[in-house]
Amino acid sequence: MAAWIAPHVPTVQRLIEAATADSHGWDRLAELCDTFGGRLTGSRNLELAIEWAAATMRKDGFAPVSLQQVAAPKWVRGDERLEIVEPVPSPLVVLGLGGSVATPPAGITASLVIVRSFDELHQRAAEVRGRIVLFDVPYTGYGQTVVYRATGAVNAARAGAVAALVRSVGPIGLRTPHTGSMSYADGTPQIPAAAIPVEDANRLSRMAARGQSVTLRLTMTGGLQGDVASSNVVGEIRGRERPDEIVLIGGHFDSWDAAGGASDDGVGCIVTWEAARLMLAAGLRPRRTVRVVLFTNEENGLRGALGYRDGHAAAAANHVLALESDSGVFEPMQIGFTGSERARQLIEDIGALLRPLGFPAVARGGGGADIGPIAQLGQVPMLALHGDSDRYFQIHHTPADTVERIDPREVAKATAAIAAVTWVAAEMEEPLPR
Repeated sequence: MAAWIAPHVPTVQRLIEAATADSHGWDRLAELCDTFGGRLTGSRNLELAIEWAAATMRKDGFAPVSLQQVAAPKWVRGDERLEIVEPVPSPLVVLGLGGSVATPPAGITASLVIVRSFDELHQRAAEVRGRIVLFDVPYTGYGQTVVYRATGAVNAARAGAVAALVRSVGPIGLRTPHTGSMSYADGTPQIPAAAIPVEDANRLSRMAARGQSVTLRLTMTGGLQGDVASSNVVGEIRGRERPDEIVLIGGHFDSWDAAGGASDDGVGCIVTWEAARLMLAAGLRPRRTVRVVLFTNEENGLRGALGYRDGHAAAAANHVLALESDSGVFEPMQIGFTGSERARQLIEDIGALLRPLGFPAVARGGGGADIGPIAQLGQVPMLALHGDSDRYFQIHHTPADTVERIDPREVAKATAAIAAVTWVAAEMEEPLPR
């Protein structure tokens, strides 16, 4: 262990012991998800959850606690149905993509064409016009596959399709569809877009492979309703010596509406919040300010992240570290870092404190969608808590993203790791070098 770390060891051990002593973090996560359910931007659920979080932070002893208001897009899901009309009527499971337009009131009834890539779509463009396209693309990793969810409707519309369906972006679940944001392009018709479970995509593909002609009816009534007011929740432990230097930690408080958003990203908010709460509970006050931010509107607009950047632009360079937790807490976990090589060496020294928790060496690749804008502006070193991606994406954006999937011990372990890293970054004599 590096010599400079030694003075921090007793406090870090206290924080780790406190984090792993009980299930306080998991209990708070359950309260959040049980009480407020899905927290879609623009929903009353999210705004009530924001009020609850601010009030609870004040009870925890954070000071100040504030709500940073931003304007965010409101998309309403409405009613959704998908069914096979021919050869034999049969309902399918469907979940509209965030930002999708509605179908006509009577729905869209059209024959189905299945493709497995954008190249195949373009090669078969003559077959696509007037039909519903299904992108039946097997999951090979989120970054590789999510492009079909995000831009499938635009590509299908350019080929003349009347609606777009996408195979859920994730490993097979229990017939659970995966929603998420999608986008349109200027000059291209806006067609309805929805996700179906892997099992339903497989079924339709088997039918097509047998030479069966399939006709579907898709009905969706949702749509965008303009911008509404929302807020980032900001709670602080003011630094005792250098209060203007900030260690920023947090996650995004909004979620999709299919479930309670336990893993995406309720748990990320809770473990960062808990990490700071443990400092307050232990009577610890670090040299620098620890700022917890529960960002709004990550899922379909990043207005919370952009609002935070714009509202703190003058102090961007005063952020000495930014940490985000937005990929779950499923074992095995790892800390990732992005920053200068000099800072990396110090973070690796801090990472040695996590070995008793079973954490491996610090990996490359820190950051996140919400801390990215302020970090880019201020050239701020970034950390991320990474959970196991296979387990995470199996429930990500699906009705299965509930608190039952998360082990209280995993919540405690993540909280302990974040508390340790945050404390040392906020307490070390000199800030991390840029």
